[in-house]
Amino acid sequence: MASIAMAASLRTFLRPHRCRLLLRQSRSLSASAAPAGAAAASTVIRRSVVEVLRERGLVEATTSESLGSASASPRELKAYCGFDPTAESLHLGNLLGLVVLSWFRRCGHNAVALVGGATRPVSVLRERGLVEATTSESLGSASASPRELKAYCGFDPTAESLHLGNLLGLVVLSWFRRCGHNAVALVGGATGRVGYPSGKSPERPELELAAVETNSNAIKSLIGQILDRAPEPSNIRNPILDNYDWWKDITLLDFLKEVGRFARVGTMIAKESVKKRLMSEDGMSYTEFTYQLLQGYDFLYMFRNMGVNVQIGGSDQWGNITAGTELIRKILQVEGAHGLTFPLLLKSDGTKFGKTEDGAIWLSPKMLSPYKFYQYFFSVPDIDVIRFMKILTFMSLDEIQELEESMKKPGYVPNTIQRRLAEEVTRFVHGEEGLEEALKATEALRPGAQTQLDSQTIEGIADDVPSCFLPYGQVLKSPLVDLAVSTGLLASKSAVRRLIKQGGLYLNNIRIDSEDKLVEEGDVVDGKVLLLSAGKKNKMVVRIS
Repeated sequence: MASIAMAASLRTFLRPHRCRLLLRQSRSLSASAAPAGAAAASTVIRRSVVEVLRERGLVEATTSESLGSASASPRELKAYCGFDPTAESLHLGNLLGLVVLSWFRRCGHNAVALVGGATRPVSVLRERGLVEATTSESLGSASASPRELKAYCGFDPTAESLHLGNLLGLVVLSWFRRCGHNAVALVGGATGRVGYPSGKSPERPELELAAVETNSNAIKSLIGQILDRAPEPSNIRNPILDNYDWWKDITLLDFLKEVGRFARVGTMIAKESVKKRLMSEDGMSYTEFTYQLLQGYDFLYMFRNMGVNVQIGGSDQWGNITAGTELIRKILQVEGAHGLTFPLLLKSDGTKFGKTEDGAIWLSPKMLSPYKFYQYFFSVPDIDVIRFMKILTFMSLDEIQELEESMKKPGYVPNTIQRRLAEEVTRFVHGEEGLEEALKATEALRPGAQTQLDSQTIEGIADDVPSCFLPYGQVLKSPLVDLAVSTGLLASKSAVRRLIKQGGLYLNNIRIDSEDKLVEEGDVVDGKVLLLSAGKKNKMVVRIS
């Protein structure tokens, strides 16, 4: 954990100066945690530490002029400086804080270095390009106060897995947790049956009750696995809720009485997502139109009953998020509810990242193997890889900058940074075991690799690459040129022969040099499968029946 590593480096620095170090992961610094006294006041001849700091150009401002006289009085001061555990080491920008703490100590006062606690998630998110907009500037200062925030993100159970478009929500929730705040994942067991006005056409189909329940349970399990892998403090809770738990007890009359009378139709129609649907050929159903109030009530319910005070979501959720903050302000007559949106996950050309010809990039290993997930990130173009590292990983910005600079140096090995990106994101989503599985398959399936292939490894990727079934008799003694065409790996025999001459055709990762190669009994791995490769990326698994 970064806070532990930072604490160790702080102790090394502060020990010669007799400064006190506190490692905080709770919500506030209590009086009982205050440092034990330094030398007794009666034995210390004390010069004003503020005067010393002013002489050395180390005072920008003070909250009151009385600090100068207070620092020269016989009574000791207790000064502290906070250090956010955003990396495993402090950097040069932190040095002045340590110097000023040391001056307090040298002048006979107490000095406390405070690591951890409720740090500034909004600042961290802004630095990494993860903030599109906030409902108020006060969220930044609120996130830096000793009081913890409770942030939530909603996920609709439209399938049995989340997809890559949901990943940013999980990353942002994790950053709130890493900064000492609480994170809540809300699964829309109720709202998932309605659909939301995303600006798309046509309206989402209604899901059967059984499908909603199945999807909700699968998504809850997946979210729990992903968020619980991150190295946040164990005392930070991560509840996963289902809004059906409260919507099932609310009648239409209850809803109209508590929420409907506070909603203004003009404001609802003005939402960008609603306007797009109203102008479309299909129009918009009343069910979709009310979705923003349903999501807004979710925020109201959790704000009132659970202390959840921040809603996060993609930039397309801005209208629904502001509906929630408006309801809280009107119904409860209080401030303190905040919204934060992050940008959609787009490539540099403006197209969505996470959509392929084969469909969505799923986060569940049941719907997409860790190997194929890893390969998707390994294929990110150079123009996007650094930006994705900032928004999708928890690597320090300093390390990312070093990697970016290494790309410009002679001798840079292509795809080095893509490999690191793929490793970090795969580890976050699939854990160490999933990453190990992906790396093992990647190495084993690399054309020319020395790793001995087995049928289990080949069959493990059969769902991720093209595959076919052929009778044993049709494969054995078959010319490889013919087999490459009959399986659909290449379009013609002439294309196969050209590829062989170029050194690009592989059988079980072994380069084929002869156009006359026949498939022998020993080529059939474990008597079950063959792996044909045309270059590095195009593969065909041949299952023997």
